[in-house]
Amino acid sequence: MRSSRRRLLLVPVLLCVPAVIAAGPISTGEPVGDGLGAEIGISVQVARLYEDAAVATQMYESGRAAAEAQRAEVQRLEALLAGRRQEIDALREELGRIARAQYRAGGGLPVAAHLLLASDPDAVMRHQQAFARMSRDVDDAIGESRKAEARLAADEAKAAAAWQALERRTTELAALKADIEQKLERARWELQGEADASVAAGSCRGAVRLDQEPASPVGAWVTPVEGYALSASFGSGGERWVSRHTGQDFAVPIGTPVRAVGAGRVVRVSCGGAFGIEVVLEHADGYYTQYAHLAAVAVDQGDSVNAGQWIAQSGTSGNSTGPHLHFEARVTPETGSAVDPVPWLAERGAPVG
Repeated sequence: MRSSRRRLLLVPVLLCVPAVIAAGPISTGEPVGDGLGAEIGISVQVARLYEDAAVATQMYESGRAAAEAQRAEVQRLEALLAGRRQEIDALREELGRIARAQYRAGGGLPVAAHLLLASDPDAVMRHQQAFARMSRDVDDAIGESRKAEARLAADEAKAAAAWQALERRTTELAALKADIEQKLERARWELQGEADASVAAGSCRGAVRLDQEPASPVGAWVTPVEGYALSASFGSGGERWVSRHTGQDFAVPIGTPVRAVGAGRVVRVSCGGAFGIEVVLEHADGYYTQYAHLAAVAVDQGDSVNAGQWIAQSGTSGNSTGPHLHFEARVTPETGSAVDPVPWLAERGAPVG
């Protein structure tokens, strides 16, 4: 089941879209430095591209929704124009009907002859006056309708131009989004390559400090990642585990920021074995949490962390069949003391699902 809890990002409103397009890609996506500097650079690059991709997606979706709304406005105005034209045609038809009826009744005689021959000249005059008023009213109505039709046509032209402009911008945003996602995919696997080298060497490359939003309020608890799909659950069987699965897996792309689920202290950062790169935290209530199969870490052993603080980037290091985060809740820092992490998180106000 896919989580509906997505990362909320501040994105420009639609009116700012042209400025963003003019500014070009949000991130250059270029590697930084060599050696250890390159390793640190690729972690930072992935984190930035991860955010850039999310922003670009939000902007693309906003632009697409705006274009659809503008398209609907054009269709609405077209319907109004069609209705207005029908009204004008109906008015003209009514005026013609009245004129034909009067002609047939009067035989084409002028008004003076009608008055001389009529038994009730006042009635004839009233009839002529009523017809004249009706003619003026119809002429006025047709004139107003024509003005309204002209205004509607102008509005339709503006709406159509705005819609076409939005569609062009949406196309540009789609290209920008695709470019960022391609860079991100390349950077993710470059990051994973560095992680695999660290695991093979059994030596961690040190914390990569990542810029991030302020941590959650004191006492809060959060899920370890956002925008995930649940995969292997606690206690499930499988040939890749000695007995039963000891945690909850969160399927996320390589480089996804991994968060401390609650405030605590880093008691282990290791880079070898079945868990690959892993971080273990100790929390004030005596429980421990483990975050495994990582691509990079953002903390060092002994660090204090807050709930929601980025402590790592997800990956597929160690005994892993694909990118995901393996998360455990434990009563000790060691393997074999795990409890089901899903109800454990739910009891602390961080439901998974």
